[in-house]
Amino acid sequence: MKSDELFRGKRVIISGGSRGIGLSIAKKLAKEGAKISILAKTTEPHPRLPGTIFTAAEEIEACGGKALPIVTDIRHEEQIKSAVERTVDEFGGIDIVINNASAISLTPTTYTEMKRFDLMFSVNVRGTFMLSKECIPHLMSGENPHILSLSPPLDMRPEWFAPSLAYTMSKFGMSQCILGLSEELRSEGIAANALWPHSIIATAAIGNMVMGEEAFPHCRKPEIIADAAKIILSKKAKEHTGNFHIDDELLSNEGITDFSIYRMDISKPLWKDFFVPKNTPQVEPLLDIMNPN
Repeated sequence: MKSDELFRGKRVIISGGSRGIGLSIAKKLAKEGAKISILAKTTEPHPRLPGTIFTAAEEIEACGGKALPIVTDIRHEEQIKSAVERTVDEFGGIDIVINNASAISLTPTTYTEMKRFDLMFSVNVRGTFMLSKECIPHLMSGENPHILSLSPPLDMRPEWFAPSLAYTMSKFGMSQCILGLSEELRSEGIAANALWPHSIIATAAIGNMVMGEEAFPHCRKPEIIADAAKIILSKKAKEHTGNFHIDDELLSNEGITDFSIYRMDISKPLWKDFFVPKNTPQVEPLLDIMNPN
């Protein structure tokens, strides 16, 4: 099968696919003919976060794929069950699950309101677990079935936990879910892997809620994650599971050498993302502003 036909007809369900990294992955797979079920809450334009689930569906279909927008709050079990059922009814099954939805609050313990704690754990950990759980029976009959989560390698250093304990716990919780699922589902031939960016990625969430737009020149574009996700999802599920990939390291190992295409501003230094292991090879220089020591 040609590389541009690997995803033709593939049935994909993705959480948080209305903008940013999730939408970029969805569009990448749609360009190769995938059917994409988008689970997101945004039905009306947000003043600070562009795009809705419906504009995302339009962009996906403009890329050549089929889109199924399902308004879903992944904190609620019945909504996830309904979304999975609708996806199966529409597409005839599920081949790929992408856990992309995530909530963030970079606050130390005493400044973290419990409603923010509950949100992060409900979306990041519980949402990842529930969506994966509900899709597993369908993945068992899927074609080259994969679960992919946007979560970091399990490099649990104290310096990651100290500044934003609740968020860090929740993101590593997503990764622990992948660690467990990869072994639990190995005998079923279902892959479970994680993917994480080496540099900060230019998304509306980074610009409006985390660092401000002044960070954008130091970022890479979401397309680097989409290209890396495509590589992971194209691998044989029975042979490639339990991996925690860093985007540029994976692409470099696959023979990619020009990373300038992913830069927001080639003249500015890249900033390293949270949770990247110290021994990760750098294909381009990165400044560790999160942990300068």
